[in-house]
Amino acid sequence: MNSDNFNLSEKIVSPSYIRQGSQARRGHEQLIRQLLEQGKCPEEGWSESTVELFLNELAVMDSNNFLGNCGVGEREGRVASSLVARRHYRLIHGIGRSGDIAAIQPKAAGSSLLNKLTNSVVLDVLKLAGVRSVASCFVVPMATGMSLTLCFLTLRHRRPKARYIIWPRIDQKSCFKSMITAGFEPVVVENVLEGDELRTDLEAVERKIEELGAENILCVHSTTSCFAPRVPDRLEELSCLCSKHDIPHIVNNAYGVQSSKCMHLIQQGARVGRIDAFVQSLDKNFMVPVGGAIIAGFDESFIQEISKMYPGRASASPSLDVLITLLTLGVSGYKKYLSERKEIYSFLAEQLKSLASAHGERLLHTPHNPISLAMSLDGLQANSDKAVTQLGSMLFTRQVSGARVIPLGKEQTVSGHTFRGFMSHSDSYPCPYLNAASAVGITREDVTVCIKRLDKCLKTLKKEGGTAKNSSPVSSSNQEVSIGE
Repeated sequence: MNSDNFNLSEKIVSPSYIRQGSQARRGHEQLIRQLLEQGKCPEEGWSESTVELFLNELAVMDSNNFLGNCGVGEREGRVASSLVARRHYRLIHGIGRSGDIAAIQPKAAGSSLLNKLTNSVVLDVLKLAGVRSVASCFVVPMATGMSLTLCFLTLRHRRPKARYIIWPRIDQKSCFKSMITAGFEPVVVENVLEGDELRTDLEAVERKIEELGAENILCVHSTTSCFAPRVPDRLEELSCLCSKHDIPHIVNNAYGVQSSKCMHLIQQGARVGRIDAFVQSLDKNFMVPVGGAIIAGFDESFIQEISKMYPGRASASPSLDVLITLLTLGVSGYKKYLSERKEIYSFLAEQLKSLASAHGERLLHTPHNPISLAMSLDGLQANSDKAVTQLGSMLFTRQVSGARVIPLGKEQTVSGHTFRGFMSHSDSYPCPYLNAASAVGITREDVTVCIKRLDKCLKTLKKEGGTAKNSSPVSSSNQEVSIGE
């Protein structure tokens, strides 16, 4: 209510009570005013009542919620189900306009304000997470793969003769398909084995640049977050190579925002060389539903160019989800999650190392990977060729999700390209292994239960000579999830 309505209320209820209610209302409004003034993530999280008050205030600014509104167009924010309307806080018009996802909608001042504030708050969080010099970003309602495709399509206008993308190998299908979908030819550069780690072959990257010609290369497509024993690419060195040869550089930072090490690599890469854009997932970094990503960079004009490449309006759901989450957590709440993730990474490493030793295996030494860990499965492979994949099936049926079991010699063709040793990021990694990750939101209980069930599975397989006769069968699609997506 505004001040006039509060004054009128004093004629109905005791003025002292109304003044108390008015002061409480001003407390909520003060938080909203600070958000509008600063455009930054609040230090302390908001209560649900403040968040809902703010969203309701935004919603009444959209034309579909105007009292007496008469809509005669083809897109008037009509929603048949009241449940759907409530799910979206009646913010129905989405974001952007037909020519620019970042543009203001005349019919939807509230949704447009939501969009602008979300991008501003997310930019603030990227800076707090370690990329201090990032200049611009926007939330796009697509997952990481399609968001990378959007970046490549934007670069096409700047480099019309280019047909190749240099890609240090990372065995994740959407990364590879993002380049194919954009119409480019990925040039796969195999990694080099250093100890247990798979690292960027910088000499091979430079040879490819010289062989293909810089003008024919759209960009270098590097990776930060990845499954061990693959570790983040040598971003500083790649950035310097891109600067030296005047080649754009796009970084897949899928779940790297939660890692200070990944964010530091991006900051340093931009400082010493060239990074044109880096892309990260909303669900993996901010614990929201799948379907959104952040495209960010150090040149505001290029990030705006990418946003204008997106055709048509877009769903506001990813923006709404991440704004609600960040306002609820605040800076202190999100930093707490990041701190807990680091602590549990160490706990997971200790527990996996102990378990591996008990079963005659070892925790692979991958100090450059700050999120993912890997444990060898040599003994299991020796028992039976099928034992490694059997372990993946057993874990999945025992409700251990996310653990990836990687056998030797798996081949897979993705968009016409055959990868040997698929999911191991190498044609011939020395041993089979199991992956586990300490990602944001993980708990100590997750680790404890996982280790306990993994221990039982390994004991069962050894007892049965490499084949667990009593394990529940799983479909081929489920087994694919446990072996690796």
